[in-house]
Amino acid sequence: MASTIELDKERLTAEMAFTDDASAVIKIRRRLPDFLQSVKLKYVKLGYGYTCKLPTTLLFFLISAPLFMATLIQLTGPRLDRFSQLWTSPTAFVDAATGLTVLFVLLLLMGLNWAKRPRPVYLVDFACYKPEDERKLSVESFLKMTEECGGFEEETIHFQKKISTRSGLGDETYFPPGITSRPPDLTFKQARSEAASVIFSTLDALFVKTGIKPEEIDILVVNCSLFNPTPSLSSMIVNHYKLKPSIKSYNLGGMGCSAGLISIDLAKHLLRANPNSYALVFSTENITLNWYFGNDRSMLLCNCIFRMGGAGVLLSNKARDKSRSKYELVHTVRTHKGSADNSYNCVYQREDDKGIVGVSLARELMAVAGDALKTNITTLGPLVLPLSEQFRFFVSLVKRKVLKMARVKPYIPDFKNAFEHFCIHAGGRAVLDELQKNLRLSEWHMEPSRMTLYRFGNTSSSSLWYELAYTEAKGRVKGGDRVWQIAFGSGFKCNSAVWRALRAVAVGDGAEPKTNPWVESIDKYPVKIPLT
Repeated sequence: MASTIELDKERLTAEMAFTDDASAVIKIRRRLPDFLQSVKLKYVKLGYGYTCKLPTTLLFFLISAPLFMATLIQLTGPRLDRFSQLWTSPTAFVDAATGLTVLFVLLLLMGLNWAKRPRPVYLVDFACYKPEDERKLSVESFLKMTEECGGFEEETIHFQKKISTRSGLGDETYFPPGITSRPPDLTFKQARSEAASVIFSTLDALFVKTGIKPEEIDILVVNCSLFNPTPSLSSMIVNHYKLKPSIKSYNLGGMGCSAGLISIDLAKHLLRANPNSYALVFSTENITLNWYFGNDRSMLLCNCIFRMGGAGVLLSNKARDKSRSKYELVHTVRTHKGSADNSYNCVYQREDDKGIVGVSLARELMAVAGDALKTNITTLGPLVLPLSEQFRFFVSLVKRKVLKMARVKPYIPDFKNAFEHFCIHAGGRAVLDELQKNLRLSEWHMEPSRMTLYRFGNTSSSSLWYELAYTEAKGRVKGGDRVWQIAFGSGFKCNSAVWRALRAVAVGDGAEPKTNPWVESIDKYPVKIPLT
């Protein structure tokens, strides 16, 4: 009875409230820490350190441009007849030679600076996986399956009902056949089949829409946290599409729900080191072999909210692709809190007391997530906020941190002045609620994240792309719009990516339904999500 009261009291946050036995309830924070009320100066300095790269380049040109003009004036003078003196006056020839040497050096330095500038990274297009209709399972059907499988005690079935009815998930999320089979077929063969279905159907649609042939791909990055077979998933793609032998292939495992942006960051650095290249990023999670059939409450949340999903992203650093690309990558900011034991252990794969493997979520999860979010946002702020917001925030921070003026109220920057669109990882309803409150976002800003959680569930690292696809399907993306993607996951990590729309994104063409899972039903959304 005590656990039931606690769940009712905590509402959605009950999905983060776990116990190791039936006799005690471990109570955790009801809300995320108010991370914008408490920031550390070192992370602000880190953010401003990132911004120093652009001023350094501008300073170089401010110094070199006047020298360049002065050399031209000295060489030519106000009169054009100075050129004739080059052939009649030895002194003029020496002066001209000196001037030409200085001019050559300046041109060389400017050329080197231009060549060493970071190459732009363009997002040509992306595609999200939409399973067949027979893979849909309503909340009621999920709970019935949970009861009939025979693997759960009555109390843990009741616990899953409480979580599922408050999770924010709707009745059209997808499960792989290995889980819905009777009896469940949780085999390696089924897991490979799930991976192949998600990956190949998504990439087939992406290749068709972009017109890029698989053999043109130079870089491949795949991330899947919990399913890491041999050969790897990246090798599966190389084999299926017969990619070139020189392909630079990477397979990231065990990096949680934020791994999608880690893959984007890795691809960005590889593209900047390899000119005239295409990079293919695929983000997914495989749930067939990671379904938990035990009774440890700390491991049951994954059953209630994780669902099938995946997304493929095509990136390019080719100048000719700018005109047809959707977005340009502006910033990536990665935060890793794994040096702290509580952060490292808060999302942990292990056996329960009966030897059944599952992913355990610790009671400190909400506090750890808040700390990682605070660090990431504090570092990102100087890169994206308008100068007026930065000035108010900086003055407030100096007064409180440096001058020790405790009564000064901290200034909370308005990130709506920095971004038009927000794609916040759909990890759970409680986290979305608290992020909305902390960042002071409207329901319109949160709509892509909430509708993604409702329609597709938590698809792990690919959820950000379902959210961006929703924004595009609504026709909201205009040229010049800025998009903020932010995700968090095991480790504990929090990562951000900032994109700038290169054009208005048109939807509804012939290929769109195969790459954008929302197009055919977008008019039905948003829907009102029940609180209970």
